[in-house]
Amino acid sequence: MKIAVLRETAPGEARVAATPETVKKFIALGATIAVEAGAGEHASIADAAFAEAGASVGDRAATLSGAEIVLGVQGPAPEGLPRGAWVAAGLNPFSERARVDAYAAAGVEALAMEFMPRITRAQSMDILSSQSNLSGYKAVLDAAAEYGRAFPMMMTAAGTVSAARVFVMGVGVAGLQAIATARRLGAQVSATDVRAATKEQILSLGAKPIFVEAVKGIEGEGTGGYATEMSDEYKVAQAELVSSHIAKQDIVITTALIPGRPAPRLVSDAQVASMRPGSVIVDLAVEQGGNVEGAVAGEVVVRHGVKIVGHRNVPSRLAADASALFARNLFNFLSAFWDKEAGRPVLDAEIGDAIRLTKDGQVVNPRLTGAA
Repeated sequence: MKIAVLRETAPGEARVAATPETVKKFIALGATIAVEAGAGEHASIADAAFAEAGASVGDRAATLSGAEIVLGVQGPAPEGLPRGAWVAAGLNPFSERARVDAYAAAGVEALAMEFMPRITRAQSMDILSSQSNLSGYKAVLDAAAEYGRAFPMMMTAAGTVSAARVFVMGVGVAGLQAIATARRLGAQVSATDVRAATKEQILSLGAKPIFVEAVKGIEGEGTGGYATEMSDEYKVAQAELVSSHIAKQDIVITTALIPGRPAPRLVSDAQVASMRPGSVIVDLAVEQGGNVEGAVAGEVVVRHGVKIVGHRNVPSRLAADASALFARNLFNFLSAFWDKEAGRPVLDAEIGDAIRLTKDGQVVNPRLTGAA
């Protein structure tokens, strides 16, 4: 069983799908590992480190030759992939449907790691959670870098510096980490979510929950643990609540995403205008259309004196740690299904059917075929 690890080609992508740690673990299972030269360069992993761990290092053609599993962070180009091979990566199936069709035509079995079901036994395989955790942390650091003031309250002989007021919108994995990080930096933190069940999580981190009380939201979790689209009545009530609260904030961090749909609009231009000059908004959903009106993917823009931060691929801005977590997700996934007799992983229906996009030249995932 040969596993290939490719160098990422997407602009700005600094992560890598394996580390020397996971290379050693795959070899211990009986696999051979080939790594494309330079794959770990931007994640501070030298080719020599992969070679020392037991991998062969070569060009792309040599890396792919005879590979039965190809690992990536983002989906590799279909050209050159061995027919019949598995491709396990973050494949962005909804936005990159043409590439999914190309995988089918190339005869590879594409496995979208972001489709991993949110069940207990798959937690260690969940790339969305591991990468979102880092995104929430980095969002606060990016906000602090753009904010022209201190985060904690400081009492000095020259006077007192007030604590920054941080408002987190969307309390999933990224939002919870943003709350925790802002609290550690000494900010006064509040947060909101459409899921009523998150109120206790917010309180447990020492932040203030801001919730619509008059209109019912989602009591538990949405489908697969994600939030779902809310009623128009709830949206109106939430907008009114947020408008009064957001005007008093120094920093807003938005994290709301709905799988397969554009990011919900949480902050309007009028709400941006209500914030005082020098305030900062970080939109973690900017690549899916953005939670904030006026956010631009890949840019920091200024509207009404407020900086709106729209960095792309935030986990890649912490490439070494993001790669380590992503690589462990991939190893945990493949090793959980490793069949010693077959010398390869054998997927079950629950997880295999959830993440498999293509097989035998066809697109087979119900979420893409409309059968879901």
